[in-house]
Amino acid sequence: MQIRPILAAMRHHKAGTILIAFQIALTLAIVCNALFIIQQRVTRVMRPSGVDEANLFVITNDWADKSSLQNIGAQIKSDLIALKQLGTVQDAYATNSFPLRGHGWDNYVRLSPDQIHMTADASIFFADDHTLDTLGVKLAEGRNFTSDEVRDITATTSSPWPEVIITKALAQKAFPGGHAVGKPLYVTNDSTPSIVVGVTDALQSHMMDSDSTPYAYDAVLVPGHLLTTTTSYVIRARPGELAAAMREAKNALIAQSRMRIIDPKDGIMTYAQVRAKAYERDYGMAVLMGVVSAVLLAITAAGIVGLTSFWVGQRRRQIGIRRALGATRGDILSYFLTENAMIGAAGVIVGIVLALSINLWMVMRFEMARLSAIYILAASVILLLLGQGAVLAPAWRASRVSPVEATRPA
Repeated sequence: MQIRPILAAMRHHKAGTILIAFQIALTLAIVCNALFIIQQRVTRVMRPSGVDEANLFVITNDWADKSSLQNIGAQIKSDLIALKQLGTVQDAYATNSFPLRGHGWDNYVRLSPDQIHMTADASIFFADDHTLDTLGVKLAEGRNFTSDEVRDITATTSSPWPEVIITKALAQKAFPGGHAVGKPLYVTNDSTPSIVVGVTDALQSHMMDSDSTPYAYDAVLVPGHLLTTTTSYVIRARPGELAAAMREAKNALIAQSRMRIIDPKDGIMTYAQVRAKAYERDYGMAVLMGVVSAVLLAITAAGIVGLTSFWVGQRRRQIGIRRALGATRGDILSYFLTENAMIGAAGVIVGIVLALSINLWMVMRFEMARLSAIYILAASVILLLLGQGAVLAPAWRASRVSPVEATRPA
């Protein structure tokens, strides 16, 4: 075996050996955690919203005339009638917020008025009897709202809500193992409960912050049109007619009233755009972590190539002597590959300790999940294979050194 001569050679090149081992360790620690963060972000981005995203779009307008909330209520009703009459539109409703929006109303949900710790923090979506059909959401239990239950609501008259529809995720938290329909739920600070009349299938909340992940599918639908300075119309186009429906819906709303302001950038958005905007920070973080990992791996590979090439240049005479004594090209190649594998293994061991330490700090500081062993294993394999690949070219050049080098003066 070549272990003893390799160790002896390492002792003569301590600085270079330690430098490469530390570089491998640092790269491993960062790549492990970067891969873990990328996986978490990708998982968030791929979460289903529960709605018919392919055919949905949203028009949000600010009201130019804010003097009378009652006028806004009448205008919303006229707008919805006009939208539903369009041949390209399947259904529509007006709301304060919608899944993936990123902001809106949310309230603590409790099972009793004197409950200290909340059961959940749920998004509050104002809805009507057309909301479920517009979103393409099915009821898992109970019934939909009726038109008689939908009323105009202001910030001062918003509660209590006699009837609510909640998501399946919220129902499982509030009433584990049982049915939710017909049971009371406190979704405001008022001491009067709301009665659950329906439970939807999966429906994502509007909350997109990472600390809201436990409540990602907790939502409460309340019957009413919220009369505020801003109104969002969620519209479902007929299949294949999304672009036409978006044009016609905007024109229809403007024809109903020019006393509205539609932002030219974000006023009209497809649900694909809503999703992209909701997860733009997650996309950005995943790309950043990917770039950092790629750069670190490239720098590590370049360092291994450079240092090994330097060692080959320094050892040409020794390599020539070994060749003259009968060493084959395969022996020389094996020597450098083994040497690099030993340095890489030492770096990987130190890197694993660093990776776990960094993850422990992030768990304590940012409440992140603990690093899975599969990411440590994956990063270790990547670094070891990268090291062997990087050393292959200079090791191959070393194996080509002629025995004649042994006769040249040092």
